[in-house]
Amino acid sequence: MSLPPQNKRSSRTPRTHTGARAESVVANYLVNLGFVILDRNVRVGHLEIDLLARLDDLVAVVEVRHRGSGSWQGPFESISPAKRERMRKAGKILWQRRFARDPTINRMRFDVAAVTFEVDDRASVEYVSAAF
Repeated sequence: MSLPPQNKRSSRTPRTHTGARAESVVANYLVNLGFVILDRNVRVGHLEIDLLARLDDLVAVVEVRHRGSGSWQGPFESISPAKRERMRKAGKILWQRRFARDPTINRMRFDVAAVTFEVDDRASVEYVSAAF
């Protein structure tokens, strides 16, 4: 007897689920500011961009971070120089492949969002535009 294939969603870990929730909170936050969400979890080779959002002629590459209350470092501190470099590399490749020939887009920036979930499950967002 063979088992049915696992549903991809059912194999999510609590950490993955919390990360997806944090990305959704930030996407809603950006939409409320007037952004259009272009894409989520964009793969650029082996690199990944959490959110791509657009406001007028700007494309924002957004890194979403969440840390639990017991973490040694906060969400912003968890972005190492190596992570920033990977994000820049992914953004450069994405710009060349997807946005460079679009006359309605003139610039790209790298933003970081930190999400904190409260005990009552409410979420708060700290957002840094042009973080690096």
